[in-house]
Amino acid sequence: MREMFSNVYVLSTGPRDGSWNMGFDRSLMQAFISGDFEKRFGRGAAVWRFYSWEPMALSLGYSQSDAVIDRERCHALGIDIVRRPTGGRAVLHADEITYSFHAPLCVSHHEIYRMVHEVLQAALSMIGVDARFCRSAPSFRARYRKQESVSCFTASARYELQVAGRKVVGSAQRMAAGIVLQHGSLLLSSAHRMLSDLLLCNERDSAAVVRDELQSRTASVEEITGSRPSYETMFCLMRRALERNWGIDTIELSYEEIEALF
Repeated sequence: MREMFSNVYVLSTGPRDGSWNMGFDRSLMQAFISGDFEKRFGRGAAVWRFYSWEPMALSLGYSQSDAVIDRERCHALGIDIVRRPTGGRAVLHADEITYSFHAPLCVSHHEIYRMVHEVLQAALSMIGVDARFCRSAPSFRARYRKQESVSCFTASARYELQVAGRKVVGSAQRMAAGIVLQHGSLLLSSAHRMLSDLLLCNERDSAAVVRDELQSRTASVEEITGSRPSYETMFCLMRRALERNWGIDTIELSYEEIEALF
């Protein structure tokens, strides 16, 4: 990876609300597109950001309709509703560690997807989770016509990570002006399944299907290992896995250093 990226930076922003998290990823991608990140941190550099959500947030894919989301219920429960800059379907960010990876698109976006998930796979192995790549992908156009497709976690793309056929990480990408943004969620507990309770009343049949699909198609670290690691533990493991897997020394940044670019 030394030949691919001049430097690899890591950044932990911890728990933030949904608007802040998505706004930060958008602004960071724009800093790459404008060249401001390159001017400050060097040509060919990449950055991993790790974060979590407080309060919980429901994020929608870039082009996904919000028609089936019960906004009043979300508001009553203090759950933010935000839209991601990437595609995909709805995710309830409740108890997870989230990553975003920003870099020049120096290889295919499929290769970036695989490389990033290899790091996540290595981090999971350090806590006893034997995650394997999904080797095939459904027809997402056909999948999105089904009622259960409201949730990102009810379908797996190639190179996404599964344990015994159940998805533990959900990711999505966006490419623009030679830059790639990939971000995703690693499930620490089963709290993400509450998504099925946040659908509109006239969509209860859909809610039941989503509930069943989330139960059968997803798994969390806590369910697999019997314990829930802290955000801090997972951040340290992610960084260690990144350095070992890519054969590099990472450089840690503060969010103030990045915000100065915006």
